[in-house]
Amino acid sequence: MVCACPSVRRPVRCGFGDDGAVDYELIDVGGGARLERFGEHVTDRPQPGALGLRSQPDRWTDADLRFERDDGWTGAGLVAAAAGWSISFAGLELGLRTTDAGQVGLFPEHGSMLAWLEGRVRDRAGEGRPEVLHLFAYTGLVTLALARAGAAVVHVDAARPSVNWARQNAERNGLAEQPIRWLVDDARAFTAREVRRGRSYDGMVLDPPTYGHGGGSRWQIERDLGPLLGICRTVVRPGGFVLLTAHTPAFGPDRLAGELRLALDDRGAQPHAGELVVETPDGRPVPLGAFARWDGAS
Repeated sequence: MVCACPSVRRPVRCGFGDDGAVDYELIDVGGGARLERFGEHVTDRPQPGALGLRSQPDRWTDADLRFERDDGWTGAGLVAAAAGWSISFAGLELGLRTTDAGQVGLFPEHGSMLAWLEGRVRDRAGEGRPEVLHLFAYTGLVTLALARAGAAVVHVDAARPSVNWARQNAERNGLAEQPIRWLVDDARAFTAREVRRGRSYDGMVLDPPTYGHGGGSRWQIERDLGPLLGICRTVVRPGGFVLLTAHTPAFGPDRLAGELRLALDDRGAQPHAGELVVETPDGRPVPLGAFARWDGAS
């Protein structure tokens, strides 16, 4: 199943009233890798599912940053990239830099979810400022989109560098004074405490990793996702929305929808699910993850 939302291509409109232009492009895929332009830098990074032929083999020499799991980052742009650079994406200015895990601070496939999230926030704006809990929140793309749409956001990530990075992105966009709580915490421990405190939210967004370590505990999606969703159900208000995304091959759309349906079975949830898709300039859709979401309707 492919997402019915517009995939991220250049240009793309994300529903924030800007001209939609972004400083990102998925140039090509194939040979177990993906070639992307993030503003001034072109990256060549592993993509295990991209095993077909490359449609633009000559373009791969454009990469000034290459990542290999054994060797890390190399390339002519390495020194400049290590100092960081910025791009425009979905009407937001985001700071990027290379990381030891082969990331640059942005999952562009999440861009296809922003218009849906914005709509859910605006649907609830007449009842006061909607409150959204964002777990595994990384460097803040979704948090900033939610805040700009009018939500009060609790941004939770176990990695302090990621939370600091997200706060810097908020400052870049004039959103530092918005009602965002920046928390370095374990998603499970924090959510369990919210249950004990009787706190609840109008919406929840989760992007759990395959494996992780933070807040004094280890995370494994196979073991921990179901129990976490069981806790989350308690803190999502009746009529609240949920977006669950993942980049773990074993957790495709059907499995994510099943996990979400099981967690919200008492509400009769029928989640919509699909792939997180980015398109190449020649129109090839490339799945880079999966999602399941429920808008809160009974």
